Amino acid sequence: MDKGAAEASSVSSDSDHGAAMTSGGSFSSLRAYGRALAQTPRRVARRACAATAPGEEMSRVRARSGAHMARALRWWDLIGLGLGGMVGAGVFVTTGRATRLYAGPGVVMSYAIAGLCALLSAFCYTEFAVDMPVAGGAFSYLRVTFGEFAAFLTGANLIMEYVFSNAAVARSFTAYLGTAVGVDAPSKWRIPVPGLPEGFNQVDLVAVGVILLISVCICYSTKESSVVNMVLTAVHVAFILFIIAIGFLHGDARNLTHPADPSRNPGGFFPHGAMGVFNGAAMVYLSYIGYDAVSTMAEEVKRPATDIPIGVSGSVVVVTVLYCLMAASMCMLLPYDAIDPDAPFSGAFKGRKGMAWVSNVIGAGASLGILTSLMVAMLGQARYLCVIGRSGVMPAWLARVNPRTATPVNASAFLGLFTAALALFTELDILLNLVCIGTLFVFYMVANAVVYRRYVGADEPGRSTRSAWPTLAFLVAFSLAALAFTLVWKLAPPERGVRAGLLAACAALAVAMVAAFQALVPQAHEPELWGVPGMPWVPAASVFLNVFLLGSLDKPSYVRFGFFSVAAVLVYVLYSVHASYDAEESGAAALDGGGAKVQDEACTV
Repeated sequence: MDKGAAEASSVSSDSDHGAAMTSGGSFSSLRAYGRALAQTPRRVARRACAATAPGEEMSRVRARSGAHMARALRWWDLIGLGLGGMVGAGVFVTTGRATRLYAGPGVVMSYAIAGLCALLSAFCYTEFAVDMPVAGGAFSYLRVTFGEFAAFLTGANLIMEYVFSNAAVARSFTAYLGTAVGVDAPSKWRIPVPGLPEGFNQVDLVAVGVILLISVCICYSTKESSVVNMVLTAVHVAFILFIIAIGFLHGDARNLTHPADPSRNPGGFFPHGAMGVFNGAAMVYLSYIGYDAVSTMAEEVKRPATDIPIGVSGSVVVVTVLYCLMAASMCMLLPYDAIDPDAPFSGAFKGRKGMAWVSNVIGAGASLGILTSLMVAMLGQARYLCVIGRSGVMPAWLARVNPRTATPVNASAFLGLFTAALALFTELDILLNLVCIGTLFVFYMVANAVVYRRYVGADEPGRSTRSAWPTLAFLVAFSLAALAFTLVWKLAPPERGVRAGLLAACAALAVAMVAAFQALVPQAHEPELWGVPGMPWVPAASVFLNVFLLGSLDKPSYVRFGFFSVAAVLVYVLYSVHASYDAEESGAAALDGGGAKVQDEACTV
């Protein structure tokens, strides 16, 4: 009894001290901030692994935004947003590079494999989005599963990846628009500024105007933004169907198996074998990035249980079919070794009599693709940042939802201005895989999180640490098996079947791990409305494929990822953990009812 009383007294003292600290806040003065920094180790230990209950995320945490976002989206809006987010300019670049350098005509299979990988990840996103329809996407899913620090680290990297890539894509809009109207746009429409360093001396007002126009649109209304996206996407898909039709009408099936220079390049549909196909899949997977932004719209979906599964998975399936047809038409137009890796579709018509106008059409289609992908990416970014603001790890004003427009205006405007400032001066020659690494890492984390939540029961506030160990051990061991497979694929010598034997052993070990885990560890949580089918095989396959794709990226990708991760850790330690601590301490007294799951009136199961 005495020991319990002493512990209670200690807890009470701790709580009183926290209340005293938060009465003025950790940032109320330099002295208060100094005291907060002195308590950093204790606060990190307390907050870093603190997982929020899903019900609390949907009630008390969501209430920090003030007004609710309007639930006005249906499954067709989500499919349109998914198409707009994925079918951007990336496919016009990645297809040529993957075909010429790796897969040959087998790039069709590369797109099918990448589409399967995207669909598996989409299933994992969908289970979380249906059960917890809030705007935070992967940030919220990881916060309720692995805690605050894991969510902050992945969310920060994802936002930075999107901001930099959006700035680069906006600048590329100038070039594609010039192609559409037959003008050398970069030299004609960009303003050189003497005295500035190379790479920062070309002012692109067109890119800035596009970003600001989209920012105003997404601030005004999500539904109207969806309508604009639907119109632009419909026109863009019509351009893509036109490209497919031209390829099949004017192409030659012999080009699928016969290279232009047989003496230098191998022939056949798979000229570089299975390795070429999978390396091509890693490259073209970048063309699928964008469907994750759809999950951030969950808080604005009218019927989450039916609309989200159809919208997210349906958009991935439709895009996969379009990509496979585009790749097939391109390979029929030219032998794979004659394809221009930088401009595969427009380059295919340059030497054809009377067909030069098709390049202008392709430029117009790519321009529309840039607009739609920018709009969807910026919609998703704003909602990520809004929920990060709700969580207390970033300034609370980012979380505010405007009661008139029912949109996160502050987060949208902040990201729009930040992205426009980067696009104005900076020539962001970012490699596509550098943009990709943060997103692939988040996909990997979400797949792990859905397994953890099913088998540990993350909804249960009283779960024991011991019950988590079998699942954590499986996730770590399985990731290591996937990593071993990836390293063997990249490094093992192919002679005398060494690589094939090692790959088979790694794959058999991974399959045995999943089977043993399924047989020995019972599920602790059953989703109420929609769950990933084939648990734990589907998320395990997603983990495996994402590790494999991460392993295909080059060293600069990891250097950049490490740089942003270190920067995010510093921000978390110096600011976010203290802001989060203040928010939780000040909000604890106001919490009544324990955060039961609630839905607003406009939400229908």
